[in-house]
Amino acid sequence: MAVATPSTDLEQVEQTNATGLAPVMFIHGLWLLESSWDRWAAVFEEAGYTAIAPGWPDDPDTVEEAKAHPEVFAGKTIGQVADHYAKLIGKLDKKPAVIGHSFGGLLTQMIAGRGLSAASVAIDPAPFRGVLPLPISALKSSSPVLGNPANRDRAVPLTYEQFRYAFANAVSEEEAKELYETFAVPAPGAPLFQAAAANLNPWTEAKVDTKNPDRGPLLIISGEKDHTVPWAIANASYKKQKRNEGVTEIEEIPNRGHALTIDSGWREVADKALAFVKRFV
Repeated sequence: MAVATPSTDLEQVEQTNATGLAPVMFIHGLWLLESSWDRWAAVFEEAGYTAIAPGWPDDPDTVEEAKAHPEVFAGKTIGQVADHYAKLIGKLDKKPAVIGHSFGGLLTQMIAGRGLSAASVAIDPAPFRGVLPLPISALKSSSPVLGNPANRDRAVPLTYEQFRYAFANAVSEEEAKELYETFAVPAPGAPLFQAAAANLNPWTEAKVDTKNPDRGPLLIISGEKDHTVPWAIANASYKKQKRNEGVTEIEEIPNRGHALTIDSGWREVADKALAFVKRFV
């Protein structure tokens, strides 16, 4: 499996091309690593695809490494990360389906807007310029970063209580603690500041070309109880995207929070994404 053991992004690309199969690229968001997709990769490979889950630039290989060296995350911007994934896609022999969660969902839509994906699934995607709703829960979820302007250039970890609210509010206390220990890592502050100011900055990197006719099919998945990217944000993104001539769909999954790609119900979300990708790739 392409993501079972740590390898460089270019090695993952070479492994992916060597299979000759249709690729599916997974893009993680803030406070997670590429290993958060391992179970998803197995599901898609069992279905006949080849999975590739590159990290953001300079991502450590393990959660332990990430906690020991949080400084490696600092300073990453949305545009830098989007270009990183675009370059990797340019080295693939076949145009991939792209699946992303949270800020990975925003990056997924940016890549689709560049005409680089065969089909796209954006799960609880961070907002882009033109997406206007700002629910209280979203502000509270991002306050650990946005509450201090100096965090823009820092890597910021979440405390367990902050993770519980932003990611794991829809699972038991026991599961929330397990998810925090297993998956949570520090994250760059810059992307949250960029997204927060996107509607005030015409030159923002947090923008998506929703009108590109080469965008391809897009599914947005929203967790009903998500505090970080509530339905109001996901649906506003959908309303911008549905003007595209490509297939555009949205689905809300009941009783699920922002951790829906990693919690005990992850398989339900993976199956929905897989069913969508199968229709087009």
